[in-house]
Amino acid sequence: MNTPGFNIAAVERDTGLSKDVLRVWERRYGFPAPARDDHGERIYPAEQVERLRLVKRLMDAGHRPGKLLATPTEELNALAPRRPMAPAVVSEPDAATELRELISLIKQHDGAAYQQAMQQRLARQGLGQFVQHTVAPLTRNVGAAWEEGSVEVFEEHLFTELTKRVLRQAIASLPGGKRSPRIILTSVPDEPHVLGLLMAEALFALEGAECIPLGTQMPLLEIARATSAHRADIVALSFSVAFPQRQIPGLLQQLRMVLPAEAALWAGGGGVRRLPEVPGVELLASLEDSLAALEAWRRKQV
Repeated sequence: MNTPGFNIAAVERDTGLSKDVLRVWERRYGFPAPARDDHGERIYPAEQVERLRLVKRLMDAGHRPGKLLATPTEELNALAPRRPMAPAVVSEPDAATELRELISLIKQHDGAAYQQAMQQRLARQGLGQFVQHTVAPLTRNVGAAWEEGSVEVFEEHLFTELTKRVLRQAIASLPGGKRSPRIILTSVPDEPHVLGLLMAEALFALEGAECIPLGTQMPLLEIARATSAHRADIVALSFSVAFPQRQIPGLLQQLRMVLPAEAALWAGGGGVRRLPEVPGVELLASLEDSLAALEAWRRKQV
């Protein structure tokens, strides 16, 4: 039986560790120790990928990588943080319990029951409240559960795909007509997370904006071309907490240079929360900030 292996790009996406870091650790510490395929490319066994995920989690908790890589896996598991999920900021009674029940459905692999429960909450709350008080805290809680190891990667992917389905159906049911401003929603290369974009699209559409979704991982020049082609007023990007924060300012500056001068550039998501100010870019650390930015944009037009 062949042992499954992963190329370096897949390991980077799965662990949040850059290719450069993986290569440096290989040279300096002797781990990871990938095999090579017929073309000489690195192939990482599944157990090494699991260990790298664990090391990344411990680094985020403040441990030094050199010491971690020299520590047996059993001891790393003992060090791994087992923190409780961050409490959801919600307004309805027993909402935190209901969110835990939704995550339980994902962990039981009952996708049909999860979708039904989400549709019921959508009908009860309305799209705006559903995004802010169900999808947003649920996404944070699932992310925290993944970090602490209580949710598997495939379970996180199931949550994402089913939640995307619910949001897209809800957005498609909104009324059409003339809308403003025109907002392009996308992400930069190597940022595959789409839930933040869908949450923003739902709220912007509810506020009467015309949303132009381009999906994720768009090259910067293509974003600029799309902005000109659609005569967009705003380009809104999403950065997840998994995206390397040190890369964000440079990417935003590059995009700002190639965008039409009259187009506003907004960057939101967990990845920008601790980011210093970037000239010519509005940083939106929360969905509430996004709605406030939309209101401010409209006031300026008046």
